[in-house]
Amino acid sequence: MLSFRTFRNTDPPLLAALWRSRATQLGLTQPVSAEVLEQLVFAKPYFDYQGLILAFDAGRPVGFVHAGFGPNPARDGLETDTGVICVVVVSADCDQAAVGHGLLDRSEAYLRARGARVLYGGGQAPLEPFYVGLYGGSHLPGILDADSAAQQLFLQRGYQQVDRTMAVRCHLAGFRPPFHRSHHELRRKMTVSLRWDPPARNWWEACMAAYFDYLRFQLTPRHGQQPVAQATFRSMELYGANLNRAMAMVDVEVAANYCDRPAGVFLVGEAFRQLAVLGTQTVDAQALRSDRRSAALLEALGLTLVDQGAVFRKEFA
Repeated sequence: MLSFRTFRNTDPPLLAALWRSRATQLGLTQPVSAEVLEQLVFAKPYFDYQGLILAFDAGRPVGFVHAGFGPNPARDGLETDTGVICVVVVSADCDQAAVGHGLLDRSEAYLRARGARVLYGGGQAPLEPFYVGLYGGSHLPGILDADSAAQQLFLQRGYQQVDRTMAVRCHLAGFRPPFHRSHHELRRKMTVSLRWDPPARNWWEACMAAYFDYLRFQLTPRHGQQPVAQATFRSMELYGANLNRAMAMVDVEVAANYCDRPAGVFLVGEAFRQLAVLGTQTVDAQALRSDRRSAALLEALGLTLVDQGAVFRKEFA
């Protein structure tokens, strides 16, 4: 008989065991311990016990779902009008449909009780309050295509697929940056600088940055002070684990008065070159298909597509 309840302080080992039980599922970082979940999930200042719901079959843990909220426009607090179901993890040796629907029933009720009228199935930046670094690559990927059961679950519950995510990877040993005729002028007029552990620009970014190493490359005029473009990277492992092996490109920002693709491609190419010198082997990045600017940047860089996902949405009157 199935039963459900919200999170208790004694649950981290159960959740870690459920996560590890899906070791063959692509996109889930493995192995995960209770300590890692504590750092990347439970330690978030907005963690709510009621948003993490566990399922049991005759007392045996068989799944969990975790929902939350993203930042408000100022990124100094949460915006509860829109909720997100970040992950649904269900054991393979149970009635997966019954467990999945039971978890989503309660997860949706939690989000709606706190004011959400729009729900997303699968997180995507910036609507990714939990599991960054544990699911997907540089950002939450919605629901990965490899998890077809979860995708079908959301569709069966009336969610609509509203976007696609594409995850790409670059092996720096063989990377050659694309050439654009404006790059000679950029190299002559600009400098690329590296900032280690840059300060968070807002509360939300500080919440996301905890326990990871961050680097920020900036493109600045030689006779100016303000950067015209910047690219931010974080380690794919927890703080201090192994910075040089794998990095995630978190975002690329280019000033409005500069042509995005040439300046962005130039900066990222230079960043990749410097990361390779530092010993980084791979860089992961991600973009929504609807974000044409970011998608075009990744395409121009010639990065390799390694995974795709779907973002689901449901609205309530």
